[in-house]
Formats: sequence, structure tokens, C-alpha cells
Amino acid sequence: MPTDVIGTNEPLQDSGSLLAPHEPRPYRIANANGRAPLLFTCDHASCAVPQSLDSLGLQASDLQRHIGWDRGAAEATVRLSKRFDAPAIMTRYSRLVIDCNRAPRTAASIPETSDGTAIPGNQGLSQSEAARREDALFKPYHAAIAELLQKMREGGATPIYIAMHTFTPRMNGFKRPWHFGVLWDRDTALARQLIAELERNPGMVVGNNEPYSAKGKFDFSRMHHASTAGLPYALVEIREDLLASPRRITYFSNMLGDALERALDAAQCHWRVP
Repeated sequence: MPTDVIGTNEPLQDSGSLLAPHEPRPYRIANANGRAPLLFTCDHASCAVPQSLDSLGLQASDLQRHIGWDRGAAEATVRLSKRFDAPAIMTRYSRLVIDCNRAPRTAASIPETSDGTAIPGNQGLSQSEAARREDALFKPYHAAIAELLQKMREGGATPIYIAMHTFTPRMNGFKRPWHFGVLWDRDTALARQLIAELERNPGMVVGNNEPYSAKGKFDFSRMHHASTAGLPYALVEIREDLLASPRRITYFSNMLGDALERALDAAQCHWRVP
């Protein structure tokens, strides 16, 4: 079982030379020994790029944009992990290197252009280079998710999968009105209940399969590990400006945590530890 925790920098030794010996492994796990049968995931937790890829030819300011990561998502994920005494797993490298929430060997996996910005380091990538990134970053992350879920099953619990993401306040000139979004691709009691609980907060606009629809099956992680396995799940999107400061992260993480706790109980998910 991986035991990486926030703050460690344990290197990955077998990375097909994509990662230098001193660079950290592709993922980190917070609260690895959490007792609750919930797993929080954050597929776009970091904007880091392995040194061997020379920042993909981008400026640091581009990597800091939403094309590079889900700003604030990792911090919110860690807070929820502590609150629910549940493990959380987060990527350590940018979605532009390889997107751990897209099927490999597709155009969206290693994009040549993202939100109108050309990614020089991804142009005309060979199959062998794409496979190197998949082997070094994508596969270890998903193997660790599968291992965490299996540990919960072996303990006699049905795992509950909560995927954490953020979205931009504007996209293609459209001002997005939602504060939270909850995504699902089939009738899931937990996702629907979470929408209802979040809507109990005055002034909060909650997207039902907004700002994206999971029915389009664009996201790999939730589909692969939860939906197709019949696990209770919800994919949560938080507007990134709501997580723009430590105070806001605390406030809106608490709001989400309160709503999620009520939703888990209402959906009769067995998550409380005696």
C-alpha cells in the first residue's frame, strides 16, 4: 500500500527516465490510514512538469492557469480527507504532461493545444514518448487508486468515490453562474442528494451536470474506478475563485463537507466509522 503523505518528497525509482531520481513520485496520498470507506481523488492537483520536459516550452504563468491544473482543488481535498478521516490521492504533475482524467492514447490525453494555447512540448509527440509518460505518471496513479479501493473492499466496506475538481469563472466569454457543480452519468442517489444539500445554502447556485456533463463520458477516473464498478460516487466541481485564499478554502470546504455528510446519510451510504 502506498504510504506517501503531504510534505514528503520520496522519489520514484522506476519512471522510464521521465523523472529524475530526486523528483517525487507521480502521486501523493493524504491520510493513507484513514478509516472511513471514502476515497477522495484529485486528478489535476499540481502544475509541476518533470525537469526532463523543460516546462513543455511554456511560461510559468501558463502552467499556473487552469490549463495546467485545478487551482485550489488539492487544498480542499486535503481538508475533506481530514474531516472524514478518509484517504485522498492527488497527482503531482500537470495535466498537460498527461491528463490522468482522460483515456490514454486519445487527443485529450496529451493535448497539443489547450484553451487556445499551443503546448510546444506536446507537438508531434511520438507513440513511444506518449507511452513513456503513461507508464511513468498515468499508470502508477491509477494503480494506487485501485489499491486503495481494494483495501476498503477487503475491510468489508463498499468504497465511496468522491472526485474533486475546480472550474474557471469564465469560459469562452461566458460567465459561469455556478458555485458548485455535481456531475454524474447515471441515476446515482449520492450525486443527486449532494446537489440538493448544496442548494440548501443561501445564494449558492449548484450545477446539475454543469459546467460539464458526465453523461458525455469525458472523464476517465470516475468512470473507470467508480461508475462502471457500481460504486457510490460524485464528481464535484468548485469554481476556482471560491478557493482563492486560505480563508475561502476553509469556508467553502466546510460548506461542501457539511453537504456531503448530510448527503451520505440521506443516500444511506455506510461511511461512518464506529
